[in-house]
Amino acid sequence: MSESKTLYEGDWSRFLERDGWEYVERVKASAVAALVAITNDQAIVLVEQYRIPMDARVIELPAGLVGDRDEDRDEAVATAAARELEEETGYRAANLKHIMSGPTSPGILAEAPHFYLATGLEKIGAGGGDDSEDITVHCVPLNRVDDWLNQKMGEGLQVDPKVYAGLYWATNR
Repeated sequence: MSESKTLYEGDWSRFLERDGWEYVERVKASAVAALVAITNDQAIVLVEQYRIPMDARVIELPAGLVGDRDEDRDEAVATAAARELEEETGYRAANLKHIMSGPTSPGILAEAPHFYLATGLEKIGAGGGDDSEDITVHCVPLNRVDDWLNQKMGEGLQVDPKVYAGLYWATNR
């Protein structure tokens, strides 16, 4: 395998080329953590936020970067997962179980998120993300989630396909 050549580097992303293939990697994070968070009354916790690249509001699993802040450079992925769950949703998990890690868009991104199942949830805050985020939290009963997602798509929102992977893990745990 040949070395990658940097074509462009911004504050958060690096655009690379190797063997004629262009791809993107993160600059200020060591990994990504995504959460399949299930409440005690069998609802999945989802987040909604505007995503500039899509120019749309998107329904997603709670997720975030690992090691993206100076004070968190050496944080463990599970620690970041717990932190992101609290920041984005206001929930603290009694149990975090690593489900898997794997690429979500391997043709363009050098990134393999780490997925965690979060259970034993306790509401400790409002959520909504940090100062740079505008996140709406949704707790959707698992037995109604298909209809709810279809309704949101009908309203013009987009749904990240990782939500459907999360639903698989939520119902096959």
